[in-house]
Amino acid sequence: MKRHGILNSHISKVLADLGHTDYIVIADAGLPIPDGVKKIDLAVKKGIPSFIDIVEAVEEDMVIEKVIIASEIEEGNPGHAKYVKEKFVNKKIEQICHEDFKQLTKQAKAVIRTGEMTPYANCVLQSGVFF
Repeated sequence: MKRHGILNSHISKVLADLGHTDYIVIADAGLPIPDGVKKIDLAVKKGIPSFIDIVEAVEEDMVIEKVIIASEIEEGNPGHAKYVKEKFVNKKIEQICHEDFKQLTKQAKAVIRTGEMTPYANCVLQSGVFF
Protein backbone atom coordinates (compact mmCIF):
# COMPACT_ATOMS: atom_id res chain seq x y z
CA MET A 1 0.00 0.00 0.00
CA LYS A 2 1.22 3.51 -0.78
CA ARG A 3 2.32 5.58 2.17
CA HIS A 4 1.95 9.05 0.60
CA GLY A 5 0.06 10.82 -2.14
CA ILE A 6 -3.05 9.76 -3.97
CA LEU A 7 -4.39 6.36 -2.99
CA ASN A 8 -6.81 6.02 -5.91
CA SER A 9 -5.01 3.55 -8.16
CA HIS A 10 -6.48 4.95 -11.38
CA ILE A 11 -5.39 8.52 -10.65
CA SER A 12 -2.02 7.38 -9.32
CA LYS A 13 -1.34 5.40 -12.51
CA VAL A 14 -2.31 8.29 -14.79
CA LEU A 15 -0.05 10.69 -12.89
CA ALA A 16 2.85 8.24 -12.98
CA ASP A 17 2.46 7.86 -16.75
CA LEU A 18 2.37 11.60 -17.56
CA GLY A 19 5.12 13.08 -19.67
CA HIS A 20 6.11 16.72 -20.04
CA THR A 21 3.21 18.81 -21.44
CA ASP A 22 0.61 16.01 -21.11
CA TYR A 23 -2.85 17.08 -19.93
CA ILE A 24 -5.25 15.83 -17.32
CA VAL A 25 -8.62 17.41 -16.61
CA ILE A 26 -10.38 17.87 -13.31
CA ALA A 27 -14.04 18.22 -14.20
CA ASP A 28 -17.34 19.05 -12.63
CA ALA A 29 -20.13 16.50 -12.90
CA GLY A 30 -21.52 18.02 -16.09
CA LEU A 31 -18.48 18.44 -18.32
CA PRO A 32 -18.81 16.20 -21.39
CA ILE A 33 -16.04 13.64 -21.59
CA PRO A 34 -14.83 12.96 -25.13
CA ASP A 35 -14.96 9.46 -26.55
CA GLY A 36 -11.62 7.73 -26.20
CA VAL A 37 -10.42 9.76 -23.21
CA LYS A 38 -10.04 7.81 -19.96
CA LYS A 39 -12.70 8.81 -17.42
CA ILE A 40 -11.96 8.40 -13.74
CA ASP A 41 -15.38 8.94 -12.18
CA LEU A 42 -15.19 9.92 -8.52
CA ALA A 43 -18.67 11.49 -8.30
CA VAL A 44 -20.63 10.01 -5.41
CA LYS A 45 -23.41 12.56 -5.01
CA LYS A 46 -23.96 16.28 -5.46
CA GLY A 47 -20.80 18.06 -4.33
CA ILE A 48 -18.89 14.96 -3.27
CA PRO A 49 -16.02 15.03 -3.88
CA SER A 50 -15.67 18.69 -4.66
CA PHE A 51 -13.57 20.26 -7.40
CA ILE A 52 -11.34 21.79 -4.73
CA ASP A 53 -10.87 18.43 -2.93
CA ILE A 54 -9.53 16.84 -6.10
CA VAL A 55 -7.41 19.81 -7.20
CA GLU A 56 -5.77 19.80 -3.74
CA ALA A 57 -5.01 16.07 -3.88
CA VAL A 58 -3.71 16.06 -7.46
CA GLU A 59 -1.61 19.19 -6.98
CA GLU A 60 0.24 17.52 -4.09
CA ASP A 61 1.20 14.58 -6.33
CA MET A 62 1.79 16.20 -9.74
CA VAL A 63 4.35 18.54 -11.24
CA ILE A 64 2.15 21.20 -12.83
CA GLU A 65 3.52 23.58 -15.43
CA LYS A 66 0.35 25.32 -16.55
CA VAL A 67 -3.34 25.51 -15.66
CA ILE A 68 -6.06 26.15 -18.24
CA ILE A 69 -9.54 27.30 -17.26
CA ALA A 70 -12.58 28.58 -19.11
CA SER A 71 -12.74 32.37 -19.24
CA GLU A 72 -16.43 32.15 -18.32
CA ILE A 73 -15.43 31.06 -14.80
CA GLU A 74 -14.78 34.71 -13.88
CA GLU A 75 -18.46 35.59 -14.13
CA GLY A 76 -20.09 32.18 -13.76
CA ASN A 77 -18.15 30.96 -10.71
CA PRO A 78 -16.06 33.76 -9.18
CA GLY A 79 -15.31 31.75 -6.03
CA HIS A 80 -13.64 28.95 -7.96
CA ALA A 81 -11.90 31.47 -10.23
CA LYS A 82 -10.38 33.08 -7.16
CA TYR A 83 -9.40 29.69 -5.74
CA VAL A 84 -7.58 28.64 -8.94
CA LYS A 85 -5.72 31.96 -9.19
CA GLU A 86 -4.63 31.79 -5.55
CA LYS A 87 -3.79 28.08 -5.62
CA PHE A 88 -1.64 28.40 -8.73
CA VAL A 89 -0.23 31.87 -8.12
CA ASN A 90 3.25 30.71 -9.20
CA LYS A 91 2.05 28.84 -12.31
CA LYS A 92 1.02 30.06 -15.72
CA ILE A 93 -2.78 30.27 -15.88
CA GLU A 94 -4.35 30.42 -19.32
CA GLN A 95 -7.99 31.26 -19.95
CA ILE A 96 -9.83 30.09 -23.06
CA CYS A 97 -13.51 30.10 -23.97
CA HIS A 98 -15.54 27.16 -22.64
CA GLU A 99 -16.14 25.73 -26.13
CA ASP A 100 -12.38 25.69 -26.79
CA PHE A 101 -11.87 24.19 -23.33
CA LYS A 102 -14.19 21.30 -24.20
CA GLN A 103 -12.26 20.72 -27.44
CA LEU A 104 -8.96 20.73 -25.52
CA THR A 105 -10.21 17.92 -23.27
CA LYS A 106 -9.94 15.61 -26.30
CA GLN A 107 -6.15 15.78 -25.86
CA ALA A 108 -6.21 14.78 -22.18
CA LYS A 109 -4.72 11.55 -20.89
CA ALA A 110 -7.62 11.39 -18.44
CA VAL A 111 -10.59 13.31 -17.10
CA ILE A 112 -11.21 13.06 -13.37
CA ARG A 113 -14.95 13.62 -12.82
CA THR A 114 -15.89 15.09 -9.45
CA GLY A 115 -19.29 15.53 -7.85
CA GLU A 116 -18.99 19.30 -8.24
CA MET A 117 -22.17 20.94 -9.48
CA THR A 118 -21.22 24.56 -9.92
CA PRO A 119 -20.62 26.22 -13.31
CA TYR A 120 -17.18 26.05 -14.96
CA ALA A 121 -15.55 24.13 -12.07
CA ASN A 122 -13.07 22.53 -14.46
CA CYS A 123 -9.38 22.86 -15.17
CA VAL A 124 -6.79 21.34 -17.43
CA LEU A 125 -3.49 20.68 -15.70
CA GLN A 126 -0.44 20.52 -17.94
CA SER A 127 2.34 18.30 -16.65
CA GLY A 128 5.74 19.75 -16.03
CA VAL A 129 9.03 18.15 -15.04
CA PHE A 130 10.79 18.18 -11.69
CA PHE A 131 14.29 18.57 -13.09
